[in-house]
Amino acid sequence: MTTTEDTTGDTAREDAVSRFVERFAAEMTEAGMQRMASRVFAALLASETASLTSAELAEQLRISPAAVSGAIRYLTQVGMVAREREPGTRRERYVLHNEIWYETFTRRDQVLLRWEKVLRDGSGTLGPDTAAGARTAETADFFAFLQEEMITMMDRWRERKATRAGGREAQP
Repeated sequence: MTTTEDTTGDTAREDAVSRFVERFAAEMTEAGMQRMASRVFAALLASETASLTSAELAEQLRISPAAVSGAIRYLTQVGMVAREREPGTRRERYVLHNEIWYETFTRRDQVLLRWEKVLRDGSGTLGPDTAAGARTAETADFFAFLQEEMITMMDRWRERKATRAGGREAQP
């Protein structure tokens, strides 16, 4: 393959990756995540090393360093991205956690537990015989159900992941 063909192939791949990043970011934005944070997260997810510098993110997404900074601030606050200093430099890389989805849903489980407690207290305050108290108690029951299911589901995920990892190691 010639250099021109290499460049054309690289450009086509970069365009395809860019379309994926924007498509996934749009889905996350639709689900409620900040738009720029969604784009930065999707770019990190699509990167081979799951880490990029601010300059790399700005160039890839065609956004300002300030936009990258704001997105990273949000993503670090919600625990989806970590900052790491490149050895021997002052430059930081932004890195996805290894088990980002597992960690995100585990933290969500903690939120559900807090909400359930507040809702149970609220149900008692509102009175179990009132419509508001019954509605609040049912909402607390729903969050308790979600927690139970989440624990079971996460256990099944760990088993599935271990099985897949074992299968890959066994293959030549």
